Amino acid sequence: MATPKTIGSGEIHAAIERLAAAISARHAGEKNLLLLGIANGGVALARRLADRLSPSAHGPRAVCGTLDISFHRDDIGRHPIPKEFAPTHIPADVHGAMVILVDDVLFSGRTVKAALDELFDHGRPTKVELAVLVDRGGRLLPVAADYTGLTVKAGPDEKVVVTLDPKNPKQDAVNVLPNRKSKF
Repeated sequence: MATPKTIGSGEIHAAIERLAAAISARHAGEKNLLLLGIANGGVALARRLADRLSPSAHGPRAVCGTLDISFHRDDIGRHPIPKEFAPTHIPADVHGAMVILVDDVLFSGRTVKAALDELFDHGRPTKVELAVLVDRGGRLLPVAADYTGLTVKAGPDEKVVVTLDPKNPKQDAVNVLPNRKSKF
């Protein structure tokens, strides 16, 4: 079993700045940019990215929402809907929008597939991209992020846990820990 690893707030904040800069560069002048955080892990990251994009005079105008993928998960029997789930909230029309799905960790690709299913239940965007804070590898589906903040090597017996503290960003952390549950 691998040794637990922690990435601190400084490296995380730099990664979030890189994500925001890359999105801003690709979508300068975009009038209809919709950032949708995949509940629960992507919500805080989507808010931070929207905050960094909105003040920019030449950057895209971004609105932020939430996608609840609970009913589209293929493992809902093994992983029931958590009590603290965030319901889907899309603050703008999906039809014709440029959508960026935002999540904390990209692993198998199954969460992204469920998010796409939920998104397309609400309309047909012009384009969909994916931004993740951490890509840990181990894909089971042909999914790749358009924007990646950090790349972490984690084995199938490890879990990557992201903590983005809204009240105290100095407490932000990415931890690679032994996974006590079954694979995936």
